[in-house]
Amino acid sequence: MRTLLSLIVAIVFLVLGIIVSFFLFLIGLFNKPLKDKIALKLVQGAFGLICFFAGAKKTVIGRENIPDDKPVLYVANHQSFFDIIIGYRLVKGRCGFVAKKEMLKVPLLRHWMKLLYCLFLDRENIKEGLKTILQGIDYVKNQGISMWIFPEGTRNKTPEEGLLPFKEGALKIAEKSGCPIIPVAISNTANLFENHLPWMRRAKVTFRFGEPILLSELEKEDRKHAGAYVQKVIENMLESDTQA
Repeated sequence: MRTLLSLIVAIVFLVLGIIVSFFLFLIGLFNKPLKDKIALKLVQGAFGLICFFAGAKKTVIGRENIPDDKPVLYVANHQSFFDIIIGYRLVKGRCGFVAKKEMLKVPLLRHWMKLLYCLFLDRENIKEGLKTILQGIDYVKNQGISMWIFPEGTRNKTPEEGLLPFKEGALKIAEKSGCPIIPVAISNTANLFENHLPWMRRAKVTFRFGEPILLSELEKEDRKHAGAYVQKVIENMLESDTQA
């Protein structure tokens, strides 16, 4: 029943979104910030219903570490599709996720993702990947839009064995824009869905937001290996949740 209800919410939202997006387009012609705000609230509302029907009971720690007055780069470990669904409800202000390019093949969903400034990364094409990162830098530096990225590059199917190595290039958005990095430690989201496909099950999940990291303030060696540095920070955060 959880799976069915969550699926119904997603389908209804995407279908009705065809009509809603037309009105958002009209609003955007006169007031782009209002269009962005409405679009984000609508998606957050739909994701909230999906979380409710899926049985996600979340604990959120450290959200006060997210600045209210500037864009950031959220950097998180990745276990589940629900990382994005829950994460979108916790961001402050406009925020786009960096997703794999395969998401462009999903009709309707890709429209909403573009509307919310999501970027689609081609991991096989270095030139196209660079264009994506440059677009992310522009969003943060010139448009005040936060970005959320998963430097593991894919969902980690064995999180109990540790995080996958963070890709160093993933943090270029923070390096070139000068924005703070907000490390995000996500626990137990795979138990909502992926651990027992195709059914959703009730689960307690934790999202812990760490203190902002400014790459410019790190030691030279840590700046050189920023991915490994942030990975260690998130690993320590996850360890804290395990011991709690």
